[in-house]
Amino acid sequence: MSVAGRELFVKALMEEGVDTIFAYPGGTVTDLFDELYKQGTIDVVLPRHEQGLIHAAEGYAKSTGKVGVCLVTSGPGATNIMTGLADAHYDNIPLVCFTGQVPRDLIGNDAFQEVDIVGMTRSITKYGVTVHDRAELGKIIKMAFHIASTGKPGPVLIDLPKDIQTAMGPAEYPREVNIRSYKPIKTVHIGQLKKGYKLLEDAKRPLILAGGGVLTAKAGKEFKEFVEKVQVPVVTTIMGKGIMPTNHPLYVGNTGMHGKYASNKAVSECDVLFSIGTRFNDRITGDLNEFAPKAKIVHIDVDTASISRNVVVDIPIVSDAKLALTHLIEWAEGKDTVEWQRQIKEWDEENPLEMSRDQGMTPQMIMEGVNKVFEEAIYVTDVGQHQMWATQYLDITDKHRMITSGGLGTMGFGFPAALGAKIANRDKTVICVTGDGGFQMNMQEMATAVVQEAPVIVLLLNNQYLGMVRQMQQLFYGERYEATCLRRRRSCPAKCKGPSRLCPPYEPDFIKWAESYGALGIRVENAEDIEAALLQAKANIDTPTVIEFMISSDQLVLPMVKGGNPMSEMILK
Repeated sequence: MSVAGRELFVKALMEEGVDTIFAYPGGTVTDLFDELYKQGTIDVVLPRHEQGLIHAAEGYAKSTGKVGVCLVTSGPGATNIMTGLADAHYDNIPLVCFTGQVPRDLIGNDAFQEVDIVGMTRSITKYGVTVHDRAELGKIIKMAFHIASTGKPGPVLIDLPKDIQTAMGPAEYPREVNIRSYKPIKTVHIGQLKKGYKLLEDAKRPLILAGGGVLTAKAGKEFKEFVEKVQVPVVTTIMGKGIMPTNHPLYVGNTGMHGKYASNKAVSECDVLFSIGTRFNDRITGDLNEFAPKAKIVHIDVDTASISRNVVVDIPIVSDAKLALTHLIEWAEGKDTVEWQRQIKEWDEENPLEMSRDQGMTPQMIMEGVNKVFEEAIYVTDVGQHQMWATQYLDITDKHRMITSGGLGTMGFGFPAALGAKIANRDKTVICVTGDGGFQMNMQEMATAVVQEAPVIVLLLNNQYLGMVRQMQQLFYGERYEATCLRRRRSCPAKCKGPSRLCPPYEPDFIKWAESYGALGIRVENAEDIEAALLQAKANIDTPTVIEFMISSDQLVLPMVKGGNPMSEMILK
């Protein structure tokens, strides 16, 4: 039996259990949209921009553990998803993205809306291919879902020429696929793992560093069990936030450039650093020559290429985090770390994570209000100062999730990713923590939120600046605030040292903007109004809510380590 490629496309999605596809139509994918319409079994979410589309698919995938699926047209439709592909690549998010392509006989002729999207994205996808043979379509789609979701997850791109979509070919969709050149790690070297555990067992000042790989492996339960058995303190990367409840007695906090003082001190003073699921990027290590200088380092990661790439480790272990932790739990015995824990607590008390409470409303107060009002939620952040404040001050328990852009640090990620998470979890509260800079990069997706009847709550921290860059300008560039003031107009003075009463008004008015979409807009200027605004947003289950918190542009994310400096050199005040 033969069917058109478009029919096999929809059949394949159904076989893979796809219930939602984030899609934007165009000339080279109209046949696929027509087939989706005729079948009517998959929810098609139409965003307002392809970048918003792929970030929404990321939020869907991160919040469910399922593969996020995208469909865009050729040319600009395809190139508009490149930032999202890179973001998913760095944060190990499973996506399968279908791009339309001009018919095969036009490829290479500079046809209208023709681009070599496979070539362009080769370094930011786990696998990419243009389908040249209709008979191979089913196998290629099966391979795409398998590759995206196994081993170290990531994005896969399938480029579909228009004539392949209408060509007749086999109707069969394979139940499994065997790829000779792709063999995900499914084992662990027990000898190496035992060596690593022996180091931990013999340590006087042991520390466990957990990254996003533990969450990607869905190993949170096993990780917590192992930690509680061995009684070793834990620090996390930003991507690992939520692996341990933030109120757990063994959890110290985030480490790195904006990590907790006690966490960074613990990394600097530990004698064994037992790390799981982290790439040791520069935001965690700082000066590589000074990173964990007193420690033997054990590194467990599913990606062979990540081990000893940045930090040369003493015990390398290639393994899926869940598999490794399953074995470690069997061997784990409690250690006496009381004195070490006491030392870490002293460091925490010496320089606690605390913002001044005598200078009006602070981000810490806002996050504390969120902790009080929302017992259960999925938090999705954009990128910037607000992201750091969220990771520092939000309580994450078993009833909370945190989703953020870590490896690429993509401004504009937060709101569409929150929308994707809400579409996937309509029974859960989804809160987007964003800034006035990042929010404006994809704020058009409010239309998508409204038509999808997805009441996302947006906490917009408005400091009228591109805050993270401004912070660097304030600390390291003599307060020369070039191109970071979002109120600045052509008629403003050439040199400006910060806001004054002479500054022009801020554009846009986010409250009027929200209301123009039919959303609820609330502006908060005083700390005493935080809780009431959050409660109002919580009660509004019919439309999205935007709460604009007017915070001072002088608020800094502290501690901070200047890029390239040792993590022991923290700016605290």
